[in-house]
Amino acid sequence: MSVQDDLVQTAQRLLINNYRQAPVVFSRGEGCRLWDVDGVRYLDMTAGIAVCVLGHCDPGLADVLSAQARRLIHASNLYYLENQIRLAEALTKRAFRGRVFFCNSGTEANEAALKLARRYQAVVQKKPERVELVAFENGFHGRTMGALAVTGQAKYRDGFGPLVGPVRFLPYGDIAAARAGITSSTCAVIVEPIQAEGGILLPPPGYLQELRRHCTDVGAVVIFDEVQTGTGRTGTFYAFEKEGVVPDVVTLAKGLAGGVPIGAMLANEEVARGFEPGSHAATFGGNPLATAGALYVQQAIDRENLLERCRDVGSYLGSALLRLAERRRPRTRGARGRGLLQGRLLDGDAAPVVAAARDAGLLISVAGGSVVRFAPALVASKADVDEAIAILDDVLGQGR
Repeated sequence: MSVQDDLVQTAQRLLINNYRQAPVVFSRGEGCRLWDVDGVRYLDMTAGIAVCVLGHCDPGLADVLSAQARRLIHASNLYYLENQIRLAEALTKRAFRGRVFFCNSGTEANEAALKLARRYQAVVQKKPERVELVAFENGFHGRTMGALAVTGQAKYRDGFGPLVGPVRFLPYGDIAAARAGITSSTCAVIVEPIQAEGGILLPPPGYLQELRRHCTDVGAVVIFDEVQTGTGRTGTFYAFEKEGVVPDVVTLAKGLAGGVPIGAMLANEEVARGFEPGSHAATFGGNPLATAGALYVQQAIDRENLLERCRDVGSYLGSALLRLAERRRPRTRGARGRGLLQGRLLDGDAAPVVAAARDAGLLISVAGGSVVRFAPALVASKADVDEAIAILDDVLGQGR
């Protein structure tokens, strides 16, 4: 029995069975490559589900984290923390001005956003009756009870009811449905600028602008979930920049610290009034270690021109996927995406293709059931794309 087989058996005996984990145990990484404990190399086009934006084990990030760990790891939010303040300053110099709350994950950031919206309506606007939340079909916002309640995929909510409510789900991209469904009773609207987990669904032109305009008219708080699309993933720091619209609240996580757990909720000055001392908190939120990593990522994005690189390599990847889709019809039904968040649509379940690609040394993932998702590090090269497309082409050619 190999080391990997032995570890897999141990994991299956000891870990709660809540993941569909592939029988691979990774032990080290570098750039867009991962190695398992048996020494097998993989080309990683998932980056830890859009997390490792600088690739695996970026030397500069590793040095910063090591130095910070020797200096200060945790001191609590009973005090001001230097790195936290500097990170808030760096974030608010981007495309969203306002105030920042730090936490540990995307679902926590969305939970904070929902709580803030409720409290803003009740305490600041003096409208405690405005409690309805509006979200969208196929959306995904996290696994906590609040974030799960606004996740528009029944498979994730199954067995966890009753959830936080009331919640109204609307079809994504349908502005007529939005005008009808978002009313003076709506507390907040939470939406992904691109539905990543739901199948990499892009909004129709002008849709988010019209959604923003209508929410302003009726007084509903607009929350953009940029947990997966933020931190440069789509070629701008926030995906909403491409749409020419700004929300009241935006959430970030995943790539924010390049692999160190952190989440952030940013709110404009008006809506931020909904939180006062004691109204919300996170023990580990914005701790010195995570914020040191996130500060380094902010600096690297600018220093290494990663937004421009993301647009360039992302366009190259998107074109390659479109050509592959044409070549492998009818198994494939096109491709879609933006920047380094790209998907190739299949005529059936994407899971077998993802598994076959893994066996061939390529790591990709499933989004929306029938979509093969590419979300590589922002440092991925065109050579990496060529290698990935060649492997995927071979897998499809063999009918797997």
